[in-house]
Amino acid sequence: MSLAPAAPVATAAARALRPAPPGAVRRPPLRRRAATWGWGLVALVVSAAFAFPVYWMLNTSLLPTDEIIGPRLHLWPDEPTLRNYGTAIFEQERSPFLPALGNSLTVTFGVLVASMLCAFVGALAVTRFRFRGRRAFVLSILVVQMIPGEAMMISVFQLVDGWRLLNTVLGLGLVYLAGVLPFTIWTLRGFVAGVPVELEEAAMIDGCSRGRAFWAITFPLLAPGLVATGVFAFLQAWNEFMMALIIMQRPESMTLPVWLRTFQQATRATDWGALMAGSVLVAVPVIVFFLLVQGRMTGGLVSGAVKG
Repeated sequence: MSLAPAAPVATAAARALRPAPPGAVRRPPLRRRAATWGWGLVALVVSAAFAFPVYWMLNTSLLPTDEIIGPRLHLWPDEPTLRNYGTAIFEQERSPFLPALGNSLTVTFGVLVASMLCAFVGALAVTRFRFRGRRAFVLSILVVQMIPGEAMMISVFQLVDGWRLLNTVLGLGLVYLAGVLPFTIWTLRGFVAGVPVELEEAAMIDGCSRGRAFWAITFPLLAPGLVATGVFAFLQAWNEFMMALIIMQRPESMTLPVWLRTFQQATRATDWGALMAGSVLVAVPVIVFFLLVQGRMTGGLVSGAVKG
């Protein structure tokens, strides 16, 4: 029996197992590279679709009024101008911008701090401790999130009016806090549950008190989750419109989303350049806040996804 036909097979196997020479780069198969480029192109198209409205808002805010309403399409400003921003900020016939900015910043950061403190304590309570009514409390958080805020506008208005808190930052802040807390507690509950309690127990065995073990071991692990949850709470409070519209009725009490509504009036044409400039001004604080916390936010999102 001859073994000659097996020689080419052995030679090919030895060649496949032979290590690559130094400096050689093994390229992936052509099909895998084509799939990577294809998905990259899809991601680029989707990103451009989401970014185009933002670009168009910024582009329109820099165009003169005659170019905005003219028949010619301007994909970029030929002669950019900041006049629309001056109109949005300093025009006397409309509600002032700076008081609206101050109201939005005050109520948003107040709600952010209060919601993080309350949600952090609540998430620790439902995760680390066993008490009567714990499951009912968790289920009530889910039920509250299912109720649309518009269904409670009349009752909320009557409640705030009864407390004499209409047109006040405190009244709007309490309404926002009640709306933000269920989401923040539920989100932080997942982050707290993802940190093993054995870490605290090991630190307590080494001589740490319960409080010191929590602040030295557990809290640094929860910090990314707090930042990620805080970003969502910030966006929810900053962009809310309906409750602010019915509670903050005076011009000096408006928040920025309600202030943008004053650009459309029944007795005059809409100044689209000033409206787009105002929209850019409303978006700037959100962008700045996100740039400050983006690193921690990404870490918190990934941590929550891994730890469940």
